[in-house]
Amino acid sequence: MSDKVNLFDFDREALTAWFAEQGEKPFRARQLMKWIYHERVTDFDAMTDLSKSLREKLKATAELRFPTVIADRLASDGTRKWVFRYDCGNSIETVFIPEDDRGTLCISSQAGCALACPFCSTAHEGFNRNLTSGEIIVQVWLAKEMLNCDRHGNNRVVTNVVLMGMGEPLVNFNNVLPATRLMMDDYAFGLSKRRVTLSTSGIVPAIHTLREVTDLSLAVSLHAPNDELRNQIVPVNARYGLDALLDACHQYVQHNGQHGGVTWEYVMLRGVNDSLEHAQQLVELLRGIPGKINLIPFNAFPGSRFECSKRGDILAFQRYLTENGYVATIRKTRGEDIDAACGQLVGQVKDRSRRERKLSRKEVETL
Repeated sequence: MSDKVNLFDFDREALTAWFAEQGEKPFRARQLMKWIYHERVTDFDAMTDLSKSLREKLKATAELRFPTVIADRLASDGTRKWVFRYDCGNSIETVFIPEDDRGTLCISSQAGCALACPFCSTAHEGFNRNLTSGEIIVQVWLAKEMLNCDRHGNNRVVTNVVLMGMGEPLVNFNNVLPATRLMMDDYAFGLSKRRVTLSTSGIVPAIHTLREVTDLSLAVSLHAPNDELRNQIVPVNARYGLDALLDACHQYVQHNGQHGGVTWEYVMLRGVNDSLEHAQQLVELLRGIPGKINLIPFNAFPGSRFECSKRGDILAFQRYLTENGYVATIRKTRGEDIDAACGQLVGQVKDRSRRERKLSRKEVETL
C-alpha cells in the first residue's frame, strides 16, 4: 500500500490540522475540499487556485485512493449495485435506490460483520476488518460520479445516505464519524442531518458517545419485542439488552431534539416474530419514544433457515401498530433480482471472525 496519506480519510478538521503540519494556512483545507467534492477534480495540477509549490507537495505526500470497481449491476426496478474491491482481496457492496422524490445510497462500513445475526447474509460471510474513513466516504464519491455519468442515460442524484450496508457502523465508530461529517459538511456533500442515517444493531455505549458528537438520524435494527427472542436473532442483545438500548435511544432523541425520533427496523420472519402478540409487545416496548417502525419483508439468501412472513400477517401487524398510534411502514423490496435487497449484501470477505469478534468487543468496551 502507498505510504502517501489518503485525503479521503480527512474530515475538514483533520484536513486543516494536516495542512498546519505542512506549514500551510487553514483555508487551504476548504479550497482542497471544494476541488475534491464540489468540482470532483482529482488531479492536483488542475487545482489552479493552489500554489504550484503546494500542488507539488500534494503530489509527493498525498493521494485520493480509490477501490477497484469489480461489478456494476442494474436491477429491473432501477436499483443499482456496485461491488468495490479494497486491499487483501476484500470487497464490499454499495446500493443506490431511486425513488420519485429522492435517491438513497446504502453504504458499507466494514468488510463483513462479526455480529452474526442469522437472518442477514452479510453475517454468513464472516468478518475481516473495519473500513477506513476514506473507504467509507469514497463509496459516496464514486456513486455520485457514476450516477452522473450513467451509461444507462440517467442523471440520478444522491439525496440520502444510509449506513445500512455491510457491517455494524458503531463498532467502527472512529472511522464512521469523520465520514458522516463529510457527508454533512457544506464543503463536501452538504447533506442535512435528516438525510444521513446510521443504522445500528444496538451498541449501547457507542450510542451514548454518538449523541455527544453528532445529531445525524438514528435507526435501530430491533427485530424483536422482547429480550428472549432478540437474544436469538440479534446476538448482541445478550450483551446490551432492550432496557439499556431503549434508554440510550431515548436519551439520543432528547439530547438532539429530534422530533422525528428513531427509525425502528423490524424484519418480518415467518412464525418467528410476526404474530399479533409480538405486535402488542412492540407497542408497549416503544411507548414514550418518538419514532416510526419500518417493517421489512425478509429477503431470502442461500443457506438461510428463515422465510418471509405472509403478506396478510405483515399487513395485520402494520394495522395493529397504526391503530395504536404508531407510524408503521412496510419497506418496498428493491433490487432483489441483483441481490441488492435489504439483508442480501455479501461482497467478498476473507473471514477472520473468531479473532476479530474478540477485538470488536474490546473496542466496544472502550467507547
